[in-house]
Amino acid sequence: MLENGSKRIIACATVAEELRLMGVPEEDLLELEFGLHVYPDKLRETLQKEIDAIPGNGDIILGYGLCSNAAVGLTSQNHRLIIPRVDDCIALFLGSRKEHLTRLREEPGTYFLTKGWIKAAELPINDYLRMVEKYGQERAMRVTKAMLANYKRVVLINTGNYRLEECREAARSMADTLELNYEEIPGSNRMLRMMLEVNGEWNSEYIVVEPGEETTLAMFLQG
Repeated sequence: MLENGSKRIIACATVAEELRLMGVPEEDLLELEFGLHVYPDKLRETLQKEIDAIPGNGDIILGYGLCSNAAVGLTSQNHRLIIPRVDDCIALFLGSRKEHLTRLREEPGTYFLTKGWIKAAELPINDYLRMVEKYGQERAMRVTKAMLANYKRVVLINTGNYRLEECREAARSMADTLELNYEEIPGSNRMLRMMLEVNGEWNSEYIVVEPGEETTLAMFLQG
């Protein structure tokens, strides 16, 4: 049971991967499968169900951003909900919403990767390999290039929580196979550390939803 002053984190698999490596114990962390992102309404429904199932009255922190509006319409009668004011989890791995936007301005067509993304996400390279088996390499590449027409590069974020060698090969292979540029950039645990260290007073980078209130799209667009 969550008591006053305590908190529980509900996070997608990519964020949970980083939090575990930062020392978050399993009893404080509830991981949801990454595939729910494909169905925002189902993700919202699952988040609400898990929020409702947590007893007590301590804070619940979501390791999610807006995520295609999946975080809009959430509420809790007994808990404060604490949610990063970001579009998606990439900003959490880069340390801020501002840094995420800066990187996207450099190259809007960027496919970001972390160790958690490589482990949990359904990556375009997997779709390509399945199509190669079914349709052959030429057709598979043609279809994949059409799907990724707006992407120019694959970027591996070094969050510092793991040895980059553990996922560099997979990231570089995806870039090479799909004929995209490959880069590595430094990440930051800044916002993730805030999830773990802040008690009570959250800055404007996090949304604080009081018991009985409901999250709105406007909350994510502020700041």
